Amino acid sequence: MRTQFLCNQCGSVHAKWLGKCPDCGTWDALEAFTPPAADARAEAAGMGDVLRGAEAVAIGEIDETHTPRMATGIAEFDRVLGGGIVPGSVVLVGGEPGIGKSTLLLQVAHAMSVRENGRAAAKILYVTSEESARQTALRARRLGVKSNDLLVLAETNVERITHQIGKLKPAVAIVDSIQMIYKPQIPAAPGSVTQLRDCCMDLVYLAKAGGTAVVLVGHVTKAGTLAGPKVIEHIVDTVAYFEGDRFHAHRIVRCAKNRFGGTHEVGLFEMTGTGLAELTQPGKIFLEQYGPGGPPSGSVITAAMQGSRVLLVEVQALTAPSVIGAAKRKTSGVSSDRVAMILAVLEKRAELRLAADDVFVNVAGGIKTPEPAVDLAIALAIASAHLNRPLAAGTLAVGELGLGGEIRSVPQLELRLREAGRLGITQAIVPAMGDNAPGLKGMAVHGVRRLSQAMANL
Repeated sequence: MRTQFLCNQCGSVHAKWLGKCPDCGTWDALEAFTPPAADARAEAAGMGDVLRGAEAVAIGEIDETHTPRMATGIAEFDRVLGGGIVPGSVVLVGGEPGIGKSTLLLQVAHAMSVRENGRAAAKILYVTSEESARQTALRARRLGVKSNDLLVLAETNVERITHQIGKLKPAVAIVDSIQMIYKPQIPAAPGSVTQLRDCCMDLVYLAKAGGTAVVLVGHVTKAGTLAGPKVIEHIVDTVAYFEGDRFHAHRIVRCAKNRFGGTHEVGLFEMTGTGLAELTQPGKIFLEQYGPGGPPSGSVITAAMQGSRVLLVEVQALTAPSVIGAAKRKTSGVSSDRVAMILAVLEKRAELRLAADDVFVNVAGGIKTPEPAVDLAIALAIASAHLNRPLAAGTLAVGELGLGGEIRSVPQLELRLREAGRLGITQAIVPAMGDNAPGLKGMAVHGVRRLSQAMANL
């Protein structure tokens, strides 16, 4: 096959060598490579006859039976995947170094390979390309992982990996990680664009041909996106991100792509000394418990949505006179641009003089809340800290703040209020909804239309 040239920055392919990539403009980025024939790859995966015999059929004639799933034994991970792992699917899991990706997948492998509650054990192959088999065994012992149906393979050659998968025929093969495996025929280092694309495609072909589900661990860049060419995310079936702050115990698994289910669910875990523990009742895990006097000024409770779940989180703010002249604006867990907009609204609509003050906004517990529904809580927390007037104990604030100082409605308000009432919240400041305002027993709901009305509760 004719030699082509691949850009190692953007992954574009060109027929001849150029000093500058026409797509991304990078100099000296084109590398010569010979792409493998598609038929050869398909035949190696056992799909040659299937591809040659494929025929178009009417969409109404396609069997619509429910896609079978394999429960992983970890309910929070099953929730993210849409109910379990689909046989023959490919799942890509990414996250920061040390966040717990390998720990979670080793626990998943153990849960699937043991017999519990009448569930048959599944043969699981754990391929470790970053650790030796002994290192994996030491980590497994610390996590309490021990099963005769959990096999460990320390290998980096993708051809040997696919050979072992074809020989053992496991229900699930976990490759940790895709950046460390390589294909001998390609003269490029592991982790390069060419190696990543070809190794991932070989594993995808193998999964579709043999029915073995493949779970890949991927590295992320400084920006938090998956490293490597975007084609990897396109060809896999599911993409999940492992999020969290290594200085906090809580972890969130969030689904960004799922061909077999929705992407609105998240899984909540807590890192413990014996691995990751599921958080099935996450109601007030991010709330700080204060004494009878209630929270201090600058602290406001809000209800944030994580998928279909409601999390009660505490928004904290602190204002202090600036001694340098250039006021600082520091945020953690919320968008700094959103906080800058809220500060401008407070200056203009509420007549708070904050230009000469340092402002710090933090969401307790290390959780990130990007939705606009927490705007009102941020505004009240800043105003409370500036005026040194706390909200009454057991008060919740939910609402989107407009540039005119109006409080806009938020989705799933009743669901947020019901969860807050279950956890002991006695009153809530929410957008005014007229006759459609939810009425909850034991909770006083105050509907407000303007920021000035909400600040009257301070």
